Amino acid sequence: VQLVESGGGSVQAGESLTLSCAVFGDISAFYCMGWFRQVQGKEHEGVARIWTGTNTRYDDSMRGRSTISQDNAKNTLDLQINDLKPEDTAIYYCAAARRGSGRTCSDTDDYDLTGQGTQVTVS
Repeated sequence: VQLVESGGGSVQAGESLTLSCAVFGDISAFYCMGWFRQVQGKEHEGVARIWTGTNTRYDDSMRGRSTISQDNAKNTLDLQINDLKPEDTAIYYCAAARRGSGRTCSDTDDYDLTGQGTQVTVS
């Protein structure tokens, strides 16, 4: 199984972006999925998570400005981000925990699969 992010880029402050994570495999095999980010020189920071395709939780970093959604028919996990700020500049990663892996997506290191990341730059 492979996770591949897309949708990053350079935007102006106040604009919106939708990041997408394509799952090359069976997305229904995942207990949970999520997005986290890494600002250069800093630790990983959670953004949003989703369990069994429906239950969501947003971290403080982007609460109120982001929406996570999972589409099992398209095998994708999306993250819509509104009102982007320069401090949102980071590499954004898609991650997942397979059923039976023991991982629960409770924190940024509680996944067993992670994508390569997509760069978002806000100026």
